[in-house]
Amino acid sequence: MTVPAIQTDTATRVPIGDSDLSIFPLALGGNVFGWTADETASFEVLDAFVAGGGNFIDTADGYSHWAPGHSGGESESVIGRWAASRGNRDDLVIASKVSTHPSFSGLAPDNIRAAADASLARLGTDHIDLYYAHFDDESVPLADTVGALSELVDAGKVRYIALSNYSPERIDEWFRVTAENGLHRAVALQPHYNLVERDFEHGLRERAEREGLAVFPYFALAKGFLSGKYRDAPDAAAPAVDSAATPESPRAGAARAYLDERGRGVLAALDAVAAVHAASVASVALAWLRQQPTVVAPIASARTAEQLPDLIASASLQLSAAELALLTEASA
Repeated sequence: MTVPAIQTDTATRVPIGDSDLSIFPLALGGNVFGWTADETASFEVLDAFVAGGGNFIDTADGYSHWAPGHSGGESESVIGRWAASRGNRDDLVIASKVSTHPSFSGLAPDNIRAAADASLARLGTDHIDLYYAHFDDESVPLADTVGALSELVDAGKVRYIALSNYSPERIDEWFRVTAENGLHRAVALQPHYNLVERDFEHGLRERAEREGLAVFPYFALAKGFLSGKYRDAPDAAAPAVDSAATPESPRAGAARAYLDERGRGVLAALDAVAAVHAASVASVALAWLRQQPTVVAPIASARTAEQLPDLIASASLQLSAAELALLTEASA
């Protein structure tokens, strides 16, 4: 497989908030590593991502505890073994998360400290570049959670902290607690956001703008729906669906749930823009997301290296104002 040539000098990098972390404007989702992508396939995906200019990898300690026979930490372990075998840890920006590993559930301070040490061991590194509170844990005072994460920064185990799946009101409280206690500020936010899931625009985006948070949307391709693979039938505007390219993955049912009148309208708009740029539907969907206010890099995963070119191409695809408006209106 040939990965599209993309310039990899500093001009292609973007900062994460006001941190000194600099990333390729696409994050590689690690949720599939050790799950729907075995270790060999995962290594191939990671190699292709780096070859295409990528350096930002997103994972979590809980990936993939939901799979039969898994206990959590599988993704981190694969990434750690890959980075060790390639000797490229210093070239990477690795993000991980705490609160969903079955052995380290929640955001109590002792749990955060133990979970971070376990993640560091699996990743084979002495620091995590970006460490998220994965899901809000209202049973623990925010001062305790933010304080524990801030202590990890002081200890050098974490470079920067971030939030995922928090409500606008809890983000307000997070930053109030941070200021009152002189703690390290969060620099990033990871919400559910894409062309067919736009709740982020109603409250969360305002907080990201106010607090200077770099936004990294997950499910950027709506569980595969915005790749254009799930349609009623091939038509003149879209290539025939190759059944070999659209296996009954664990997400297939969730992706097809978007195939309603609105979803069909979004696919039609994506087809039109993709045709103008001779690009894939997935590339266009990710480019729309990357060009939204506060978004620094969408997160997208790939089970095989053959899926990487469309993802990587999105990072340099610039849509016009008219194209952005067309897509935005179609998904309204």
